[in-house]
Amino acid sequence: MTPTGTDFTQERIAAVIRLAALLDRFESGRLPLNADQFRAIAQQLGAAMKRDIDPTALAAVLDTHPAAAALYENQHYDRAGLARSPIDQSVAAERLAAQVIARAARR
Repeated sequence: MTPTGTDFTQERIAAVIRLAALLDRFESGRLPLNADQFRAIAQQLGAAMKRDIDPTALAAVLDTHPAAAALYENQHYDRAGLARSPIDQSVAAERLAAQVIARAARR
């Protein structure tokens, strides 16, 4: 028996969720993996996120799983840049870096 369109879509979303959670566990250090295992998970997740899945569901996954969001940004950087990164954090990091560089230059 083949899955219906809705079942197939839910299976795709479920796969993305599972892979995103796995990648987060690795990123947080809760799951010890070697580089090859990490690469395989990232590649599978990347491919899964490129498939036709509901954009609202994908956005929810990306909002919940930071590692998946970073991977998604990297996949779409050519079109969207760092569109999913919080601008406040990016600006704060840039200002802090400028302050540290200025202090080092004064020494």
